[in-house]
Amino acid sequence: MPQNVVQKIISSHLVEGEMKPGEEIGLRIDQTLTQDATGTMAYLEFEAMGIPRVRTKLSVSYVDHNMLQEDFRNADDHIFLQSAAAKYGVYFSRPGNGICHQVHLERFAAPGQTLLGSDSHTPTAGGMGMLAIGAGGLDVAAAMAGYPFYLAMPKVALVRLRGSLPPWVAAKDVILELLRRLTVKGGVGRVFEYGGEAVRQLTVPERATICNMGAELGATSSIFPSDEQMLSFLRAQARESAWQPLQADEGASYDEIVELDLSSLEPLIACPHSPDSVRPVRELEGTRVHQVAIGSCTNSSYVDLMRAIAILRGKTIAPGVSLAITPGSRQVLEQIARDGALADLIASGARILESSCGPCIGMGLAPPSGGVSIRSFNRNFEGRSGTPDAQVYLASAEVCAAAALKGVITDPRSLGEMPSVRLPKQFVIDDRMIIPPPAAEQAEKVRIVRGPNIQPLPPMPPLEDVIEGDVLLAVGDNITTDHIMPAGARILPLRSNIPAISEHVFERVDPTFSKRIREAGGGIVVAGANYGQGSSREHAALAPRSLGLRAVIAKSFARIHHANLVNFGILPLTFADEKSADEVKAGHRLRMSGVRGKLERGEPLEVENLTTGRKFAVRHDLAGRQVKIVLAGGLLNVARGGA
Repeated sequence: MPQNVVQKIISSHLVEGEMKPGEEIGLRIDQTLTQDATGTMAYLEFEAMGIPRVRTKLSVSYVDHNMLQEDFRNADDHIFLQSAAAKYGVYFSRPGNGICHQVHLERFAAPGQTLLGSDSHTPTAGGMGMLAIGAGGLDVAAAMAGYPFYLAMPKVALVRLRGSLPPWVAAKDVILELLRRLTVKGGVGRVFEYGGEAVRQLTVPERATICNMGAELGATSSIFPSDEQMLSFLRAQARESAWQPLQADEGASYDEIVELDLSSLEPLIACPHSPDSVRPVRELEGTRVHQVAIGSCTNSSYVDLMRAIAILRGKTIAPGVSLAITPGSRQVLEQIARDGALADLIASGARILESSCGPCIGMGLAPPSGGVSIRSFNRNFEGRSGTPDAQVYLASAEVCAAAALKGVITDPRSLGEMPSVRLPKQFVIDDRMIIPPPAAEQAEKVRIVRGPNIQPLPPMPPLEDVIEGDVLLAVGDNITTDHIMPAGARILPLRSNIPAISEHVFERVDPTFSKRIREAGGGIVVAGANYGQGSSREHAALAPRSLGLRAVIAKSFARIHHANLVNFGILPLTFADEKSADEVKAGHRLRMSGVRGKLERGEPLEVENLTTGRKFAVRHDLAGRQVKIVLAGGLLNVARGGA
């Protein structure tokens, strides 16, 4: 039977289940990646499993998030990560080597393989023909330990591309157009596979940009076929041996098809405060801009920076505008320096930041109060920039550079002829900032170094048979993991200290939440649709669990957060009738009885609202494996034989 690209990779890695949409499957994972904001906890979890060495083909630990070292905490975590990588057989990408997704694309990604990463933008590697999936750190730790990664078999949606990108229209505009059409919920339960005659025109960095922001659609992953473009990129990276052709069979079927004519696109921009709030740039021309940032794992490649530099060369950024540039990797930075373009960038008035996530994760470069910031990033959630009332827009590097030059939102088509930029035939190859792991016999002698901010995992008791508690918070649709567990320079250093970071749960929604849930001895959260969208950060489940959260009842969940709730023993439930959600208010007391037995028998659950005297039905949609995890109190208990 003819297969599409996604089906080919899944079928060759399938270890459990059947390839039927919605059915749980288990996949063998070839590669994993972690970054420092999620990695410290992931390696503590891996350590708790008692496995002496990773069992994947390749695992890489990156340092790219917690780069501001205001005190000892981030620096201590970096030392812990380097020593843990040496101990467990993991490659270590040192601070300054670059953003995990950009570096992985350059130096490790391989067509036809599976990649699991503790970062929601792991699907960036789909630009290299990988089935790359973001997950919580505990799922990645389990994959490193040799366990399959479990997920519901996704639908495969073909995005059929035809035509050609007009001048000044970028790959960023392709994914912004899909977000405009499909919204942040349009990719849930799907992998987007790109095909059609126009695919061959897109370079690997352009493909990576599109796959990167597929995460904003809520998609499980996004992927391009492996063709001559990938071979050319790998050849330029001196990694030609990693290439293999990978195309959909003639006659392959898809669950859905999205038609997209590239010729019809124009420069687009996502308005505050959601990546799917997309409008043509021309409609916003003249809007004053205070800050511009070009970088992030979405648009920090050599091509992105060179296009921005070509626009700025010989000119000076507008008065009143602050322009910051973040090269995606040390390779990119060195390449533009060797080409002489870095001097042009500095001469324009740009501020050069280190190769890291930086302002995208709220790590510095906050906009001024009420300021307009245009960023070539992937998320513009309210307050994520570090300034609560900032107006953050998302656009291509070209639109960003035009705004920096003019001081207002500017359609780049007004700048004249678009500069031509080509990928180098040979990139600068220097892997000295990537430390390979020692041999197993040498690794046994490695001592893992732990600073005082690295605290042990909290205990996670099994699920109770009766769950009773107050509704401590009732929230609406599209609650992000930034709402639940904020990022930023103040909180990110606490990722290895669960008691400390738990003080900040939901603080942007309700600053009293952590105090109230402790005083109540636990409780329940009620939410609308797409609860937990955004980052893969498992701390948005782990920290609430440590405070006593035992259940979340929502209209629907984002995929990764749902998995994280299960992994830490929090019961994720959905309203059988969404109208019931409107009847449950903060302060109501809810009770569920016989929970363990009903879950084991697959019986429906009923919630009694002790405040109103009414009852309503809820569903759990858990596979049998997930039921066992929740009953045991979490995946770590199962892995350690606790169930």
